[in-house]
Amino acid sequence: MSITMDELLAAAAVIPVLTVQRAEDAQPLASALKAGGLRVVELTWRTEAALDALTAMKIAEPDLVVGMGTIRHPEQAAAAEAAGADFLVSPGLTRELESA
Repeated sequence: MSITMDELLAAAAVIPVLTVQRAEDAQPLASALKAGGLRVVELTWRTEAALDALTAMKIAEPDLVVGMGTIRHPEQAAAAEAAGADFLVSPGLTRELESA
């Protein structure tokens, strides 16, 4: 991860949580959100397009802090990091996730 919790909280008073259905929507969405003044967003891992959307958003707007949420397994954490996630969010912290 490239951002600490303190930096994350200082960067955004509000963090929108997004579910992207189609990876091709990610780039224009990232650009629109950044143009609207947002600096931090979280994508949910609820669609098959989630990882590709994350990568597309980071490529389109490298300064946009993009996190991946709904992380439930260590494999998801590793894949999200590899796709460019700046932070991860989990609905619960298991011992398995903690050691990932």
